[in-house]
Amino acid sequence: MKNLAVVPLALLDTHPWGAADLLRTGWAILGFTLASAVVYVVNDLADRERDRLHPVKRHRPIASGRVSPAAATVLTGLLALSLTGWAVAGPAWQWWPTALYLALSLAYSQGLKHVPLVDAFIVATGFVLRLLQGALLVGGRLSEWLALCVFSLCLMLSLGKRRHEMTAAGRAHRPALRGYTLAFLDHLVVLVAVLTAVSYVLYLRDDAALAAGASFVILLSAPCAVFGLARYLQLLLVEEGGGNPVHVLFRDRVTLVNAGLWAVLVALALLTHPSG
Repeated sequence: MKNLAVVPLALLDTHPWGAADLLRTGWAILGFTLASAVVYVVNDLADRERDRLHPVKRHRPIASGRVSPAAATVLTGLLALSLTGWAVAGPAWQWWPTALYLALSLAYSQGLKHVPLVDAFIVATGFVLRLLQGALLVGGRLSEWLALCVFSLCLMLSLGKRRHEMTAAGRAHRPALRGYTLAFLDHLVVLVAVLTAVSYVLYLRDDAALAAGASFVILLSAPCAVFGLARYLQLLLVEEGGGNPVHVLFRDRVTLVNAGLWAVLVALALLTHPSG
């Protein structure tokens, strides 16, 4: 889901889409899916004892005992071989964002996830690397404002998840939570939400790919984007929810309607003001 949601954004910063662009984007999604799978299995192996203390994570396959550590180790090896094949078969040296993501994520699994702030920043950086991988393979230009918008949005969601975990399960199951307080996280989440909104508008205003209809896109979509951020903050800070962004997107009716309206308005703006 994460790879499908972020990598195709690279298509926004390129020439009119073609079949080759879609295939290259699919190739980027495949690479990040394999890399993510390696990281998830390694992380679940390392955290299986701690996950058993968490009300939700204890149901994960390894923590619950449905998958043995030996089987998980074999699966990790197979996934790593598949990822190597993906890198060899693809364009030369254009796989480095995936390799950097894998290195950062493994470092995260082996200890950096226990360092307050660093843990959340690494998660957000992974999404920017997804975006960069898609842009490299498609041959498009990656907007700095788009990268900042994606980074700040993902950082907000990552911090929100940590806040939710602190209220739902306490600090015992995740050492990094000892470096946070609810008040500190509340301030950080709001600060990063503002950065997300500002960088989104600046991306639409300054990016060459959308220059022809930038003001129209901003006029139509910015209120929806700001409302979506405000709704997430409401769920997180007022209703003590928002721990799982996927659940928020697909289960909260207000968010669903707003996201659908945003998508329609952006599509309308792009269709009526094509870029080149």
